[in-house]
Order: sequence, then structure tokens, then C-alpha cells
Amino acid sequence: MKEIVAVIFGLGLGCNALLFVPQVVALWRKKSDAGISLLTFGGFSVLQVVGIVHGVYQRDLSLILGMAASLLTCGSVTALTIYYRLKRMRAGN
Repeated sequence: MKEIVAVIFGLGLGCNALLFVPQVVALWRKKSDAGISLLTFGGFSVLQVVGIVHGVYQRDLSLILGMAASLLTCGSVTALTIYYRLKRMRAGN
């Protein structure tokens, strides 16, 4: 049973990572940070780093991989938001 729960947990983390992809695509297509909360996505990214560190300490590969996948996709949203926000701010000056 423990293995089944671990597999479902890993799949859930993979699905969590996929939930950020539409936001990445929207940011990339619009080339704008409008409507994106940097605090929210930055906070998610920090929590995912904490999750990876926790997974390393617990030697939980599914947690490490799932959080790393989420960090990749959510981190992309965060990075694009920062990029477009800085670009917008520089254009305003």
C-alpha cells in the first residue's frame, strides 16, 4: 500500500508541475507580465525549493523529482514575470 501511495503522490506532483505550463505559454505569447502576481509565483518557487531540500533529507526521490519539475515550470513563470516586468519598467523611463 505504501508503494501505491508513493506512486500516486509522484503522479500528483507531476500534475502539479503541468498546471503551471498554461501560464508559461500565456506569458510567452503575450510578452507581458500583466495580471501575474510575482509574490504568488515567487512564493510558490521558494516553497518548491524547500520541498526539494526536504526530499533530499528524507531521501524521497518522488518528492525531489516532483518538486524539481514544479520548480522548473513555476520558476519559468517567475522568471518570465520578472523579465517582462523589468522590460516594462525600463520602457517607462
